[in-house]
This record gives sequence, C-alpha cells and structure tokens, in this order.
Amino acid sequence: MTKLLYISCLLSGIFLTSTAHADLASELAQVQTSWATVNYELVDKAQLNAFEKLSKQAAGFAKTYDDKAQSHIWYGIVLSSYAGAKGGLGALGFAKDAKGQLEQAIEIDANALSGSAYTSLATLYSKVPSWPIGFGDDDKANELFNQALDINPNGIDSNYLYAAFLYDEREYKKAKKHLLAAQQAPARPGRPKADLYRQQEITQLLAKVEKKLKR
Repeated sequence: MTKLLYISCLLSGIFLTSTAHADLASELAQVQTSWATVNYELVDKAQLNAFEKLSKQAAGFAKTYDDKAQSHIWYGIVLSSYAGAKGGLGALGFAKDAKGQLEQAIEIDANALSGSAYTSLATLYSKVPSWPIGFGDDDKANELFNQALDINPNGIDSNYLYAAFLYDEREYKKAKKHLLAAQQAPARPGRPKADLYRQQEITQLLAKVEKKLKR
C-alpha cells in the first residue's frame, strides 16, 4: 500500500467513525427529548400510547447500536418508564425487559452516561414487587444506587432517585442530604426539559422530607 493510499484509508476511517458517533449522539438526543415530553407532559391513555411508540423507537435505536451501552440504557429507561405508567401485573414484562437492557449496558460499559444504568436498574429493583411476583429487592437497589453514586456523586438523577428510595425506607435525614446534592447538580447538556421537571420533583420531595423531619 502506498503512503498516499494509506493516508486516504486512514482519513476515511476517521470520517466514518466521526459520522457514527454523530449519528449515535443525534439519535440518543431524540430519544431523551421524546422521553421527557412523554414522561412529564402526557397522562393516561395519551401517555401510554406515546410510550408504546417511543419503546419501538428505542428498540430500533438499541438494535442499530447494539454494541453501545448508551442505546441499551435508554431502551431500558423507556421500558421501565412505560412499566411505571402502565402499572399492575401487566407491567412486569416491560420491567423484566428493562432489567435485561440495563444489565447488558453494564456489561458493555458500566460507566456510560455517568453510570446511568446502575441508577435506573436500582430504581427498578426498588419499585418492582419482590419474589414470588417479581424481582424487587431493596438490598440490591441500595447496592446499585451506591455503585451509581460512586461513578456520579454529583448527578441529579443518581442523588434524586436514591433520595426517593431513602424516603420510602424512612431514612429522611439521608434523603435530605441527597436531595440537596441533587438541587446543586450541574445542568445536563441538551436536557433542559428533563432538568426542569426533575428539579420540580426534587423540590416537592424535599418539602415532604422536611415535614417528616419536623415530627
């Protein structure tokens, strides 16, 4: 191979890699933006229908980028959110599929998206019924939340979702600590809507925690 041909091939490879990364980032942003709208701004049947549509989009995203943790994380997040909106025993299938996607993401890259797979998987373990109905396990949830915080100690989701778990466990002082950390979390690039609504949730939960602590 001549030097000129080698350089040409090298530049082509760099271009294709850059394009692939750009496509991944673009599709990821689309899923994230759609999720924020569906999760926070729609209700009832409209929300369920939108989650069904978004889950198909996220499935395609995960299939296209099967070797990327980010795609599996967000397919898992969409499925778990769909399960939460659907509720009841009929949601368990979506929760189990979400668990599989998040576990796959951890196998690929546990640190992807600042450890979001751990945070989302922890939330699943904390919300799903325990055996023999489901796979819920508060001890496992606590372990996963701490793994998430090891990776992203200042994150808005890692702190808020752990605080929500601690509130349910009646650990109000500890919950307050993580809510205050979540309030101070840096803004996430490209996710203003999700940050806005999450901060509202933080404020609401903090008020509930303060009320419990005054008793």
